[in-house]
Amino acid sequence: MRDPRLNKLAKLLLSHSLKLEEKEKVIIHAVPSSKPLVKEILKEAYALAAIPFLYWDDEETNRIIMEHAPDEQFRLTGKWDLEQFKDTDALLVIRGEANDAEYASIRNEQFVKRGKLMKASDDYLYENQKWVLFEYPTPGAAKKAKMNFDAFYDYVLNVSTVDYDAMHRAQQPLKELMEKTDKVRIVSPGTDLTFSIKDIPAVICAGSHNVPDGEVYTAPVKNSVNGKITYNTPSPYQGIFHQQVSFTFKDGKIIEATSDQTDKLNEVLDTDEGARYIGEFALGLNPAIKEPMGNILFDEKIGGSLHFTPGDSYDETENGNSSSVHWDLVLIQRPEYGGGEIYFDDVLIRKDGIFVINELKGLNP
Repeated sequence: MRDPRLNKLAKLLLSHSLKLEEKEKVIIHAVPSSKPLVKEILKEAYALAAIPFLYWDDEETNRIIMEHAPDEQFRLTGKWDLEQFKDTDALLVIRGEANDAEYASIRNEQFVKRGKLMKASDDYLYENQKWVLFEYPTPGAAKKAKMNFDAFYDYVLNVSTVDYDAMHRAQQPLKELMEKTDKVRIVSPGTDLTFSIKDIPAVICAGSHNVPDGEVYTAPVKNSVNGKITYNTPSPYQGIFHQQVSFTFKDGKIIEATSDQTDKLNEVLDTDEGARYIGEFALGLNPAIKEPMGNILFDEKIGGSLHFTPGDSYDETENGNSSSVHWDLVLIQRPEYGGGEIYFDDVLIRKDGIFVINELKGLNP
């Protein structure tokens, strides 16, 4: 039976996120499990008089390629992708995790090589093309979320098809406040961290590039971070799960890093010089997303959370840090997760996940 929510989601992805217009060309990269949604997207694209191009992705075959690909293959793939991106207008990526450990056997050097040899095509995409990422519900993701599949399927579609125009309006005061702020302090169990965000733009995220969405992000002044942060949300990176990650900073650099897999954690942070500096600071603002599920597309949007990201900074919030790593690690500050406070220029703006100053109360559940 056809689910009308899939058509609503297809319209949202093409018209709200990509703002696809007549005769524009869109590349669709999708996992096979998402076929019901892809069919709706294709119909909607043709209804808009756009031109869709469909490519299927598969975790198991992608893993074999990533494990064995020589440098020349990454280089050629990047070259071909770049030519394709130049000839199209938009990219829609639909992921769907079947096995969260599928990429765990791949050596870190392969990820690093891929990042370097395909950087030109990736940079062109992010700088010149419209793009959006959606995570289709799968039994594997439902298991990680500790939900039965039917309940998880409903959950994903419901949190993804919210009123993003209203979300955008509600986030505007936070963007304005962040852009006027110099000093930030974050306090939580195992966390007392200070840094500056002075003169760095803040960006509203309300369904333009991620679905589901709900965050406002900026970046710290590169050398301004001092203190300690302990994240309380399990986080996957390159197929390996990390828990209780803790960083100690001095003048912007991570000088100590521990987790339940400290050696693997430091291997990632030693990828390049920029991996031990922070490229993003963001507040999670989607009140419908409440619990971590080991998928960063959802977890970084959790209401009452923040993420503080080692690695590359975004072009929109450039802070001078460059890295092949960009790892969004999440700290939830609601009372059931230990609580916590955020201060902007010594003024308390959020306590235990709830905004306490009048101009930001519209972001509360």
